[in-house]
Amino acid sequence: FWLNLNKNKRRLMHPILKAFIPTANLIQKSSPFACEVVLHDLSHPQRSVVYVAGDVTGRKVGQSFDHLVSEVLNSKNFKDDYVANYFFTKDEKLVKSSTAFIRDEHGEIIGAICVNVDASVAKSLFEMAGNKIIAKNEGKKLKKEQKLELVGFMNEKGIFNIKGAIEVVAAKLNVSKITIYGYLDQLKKKRP
Repeated sequence: FWLNLNKNKRRLMHPILKAFIPTANLIQKSSPFACEVVLHDLSHPQRSVVYVAGDVTGRKVGQSFDHLVSEVLNSKNFKDDYVANYFFTKDEKLVKSSTAFIRDEHGEIIGAICVNVDASVAKSLFEMAGNKIIAKNEGKKLKKEQKLELVGFMNEKGIFNIKGAIEVVAAKLNVSKITIYGYLDQLKKKRP
């Protein structure tokens, strides 16, 4: 199977990796935030990128997999062929990333799929929501309904997609993490 890099270059892509292209497109289109999905062919480390859906980090077909080595393989959280929800900055953006290896029918690692999400927008919303809580309610004790409304607002804005957000919101609202999870369950039940 050949993949067009541009009009003048063509490159062999492993059929198993080619089968991941629809998955990469689905993930990229399903994200509520700017999302990029990168497929790597690890048999060509110096030009491992064979497909990119979306644009967050500026990855291009034909680039190397050096990011995988520095962020993924060296991570203490890398087990069972994947690492999820690690963060790095690229061009002043906070990027939330997850990477999984792809194996062939013999169990050999042939590639990787990386999902990069621009978490800068969610982080800004989270900070704004936190400031809104403090500014509007400083010195006031919030009622349960008000807390539920704030949690609903933050949930709609994707705040809880950020690692550690539940803990921060719980501290700001002076409740436990379990209470926040309870509020989220209540909100889910209210949805039509």
